[in-house]
Amino acid sequence: MSIWKRIATPGELTEVGRKSMPGYLGIIVTEIGVDFLRATMPVNAHTHQPFGLLHGGASVALAETLGSMGSMLCVDAERFSVVGQEINANHVRGMAEGVVTATARPYHLGRTSHVWNVELRDEREQLVCVSRMTIAVIERRDNKTTQGASS
Repeated sequence: MSIWKRIATPGELTEVGRKSMPGYLGIIVTEIGVDFLRATMPVNAHTHQPFGLLHGGASVALAETLGSMGSMLCVDAERFSVVGQEINANHVRGMAEGVVTATARPYHLGRTSHVWNVELRDEREQLVCVSRMTIAVIERRDNKTTQGASS
């Protein structure tokens, strides 16, 4: 059974990030399964740290992108927004070139918070980084309430 409340294509999700950090880093959403999202990111000059290896911050940006997109698809967007609350990462293998693939799956999809596990793997399926992210689910403010408060 699918966890998604909203249906999107990988292309639509890639387009959402095209003009922000995910676009700059070359993140491309490649697959949406019944309970996971998958994306790739090139390991190149845009994602390297100064010593020529995949930057830990780029790995975390990829993990946060997928966790946030996943939560966005798991809530009623008319009523709720999602925001990152906490993220951690363990970098277990260096990469100098190629493509890293991230797969995000939820541990928990609650009413007010979501917790995602994101694994990043190299082209040989070796674990590069594992990340856990907590997302806060917040009620959207009604424009009428906001306007009424200032009148």
